Amino acid sequence: MTANVKKAKARLAALKAEIESLLVMGADANAPVELDQVAVGRLSRMDSMQQQAMAQAAERARRRDLVRIEMAERRIAEGEYGYCTQCGEEIAEKRLEIDPMAERCINCAQ
Repeated sequence: MTANVKKAKARLAALKAEIESLLVMGADANAPVELDQVAVGRLSRMDSMQQQAMAQAAERARRRDLVRIEMAERRIAEGEYGYCTQCGEEIAEKRLEIDPMAERCINCAQ
């Protein structure tokens, strides 16, 4: 399990860096939608508002993932990483490879 924890730490750090850079890049997309007098009017404003809503939803998902990463890092530090937070059973290695932030085994996650 020690090798898996090292891999998980590295993967979590890489994911965290990627998400943080995406949050910085997407900051402009969350700005208030300005009324463009040159564009076609209501349809272009609605399109801008829809794009803004999608950008905000993506930012919320990224922030949730950052919290999940921090929780996984805390479980690593406490020696509880790889064990289900609900039933205490070991989480399958393949599940952790796919989602290193997983906190529950497949049975409890369902």
